[in-house]
Amino acid sequence: MTIVEFALVAPVMLLLLMGLFDLCYRAYAQSILTGAVQAAGRRGTLEGNSSTTATAALDEAVIRQMRAVANNLTWSSSRKFYRSYSNISAEPFDDANHNNQYDPGECYSDINNNNRWDTDPGNSGQGGANDITVYTMTVTYPRLFPLTGFMGLPTTQEISASTRLKNQPYGSQAADAPETRCG
Repeated sequence: MTIVEFALVAPVMLLLLMGLFDLCYRAYAQSILTGAVQAAGRRGTLEGNSSTTATAALDEAVIRQMRAVANNLTWSSSRKFYRSYSNISAEPFDDANHNNQYDPGECYSDINNNNRWDTDPGNSGQGGANDITVYTMTVTYPRLFPLTGFMGLPTTQEISASTRLKNQPYGSQAADAPETRCG
């Protein structure tokens, strides 16, 4: 009788334990990634870290820390810079139609001067002195227990971390005034 009860309860208990371990592993990996991204972001705000070589070295420092947690990972990173914290949103526009969305022909402030309205007016790269940089790293790694594939769940997990920091005032910054454009 006890063996039958154990045979019924054991698979459910093992499945719950594997789910709990997988969840804890994800939380641990997320905390490592968040800390590494914040540290790399802080180092990136210092003078001399806006070159492609310097940003690649900062990315590699993050990945080095993540490989200790999940060796078989893939990753991607992005950096966008803005002139101020208030620019980290869609470009403002005059909502002539009162429909809360930009429609062609409405006037807008062209913050990044690319002659079109953008939901994200950031420019790629680390930026210059006093710019706000948004640094994001996304990591995909195999799950701790690949049995999730039998349940229809993906066998990999994706986590992401982002930080927003202002670059040090190490040089003169060009002051861009957004132009108002219509159409």
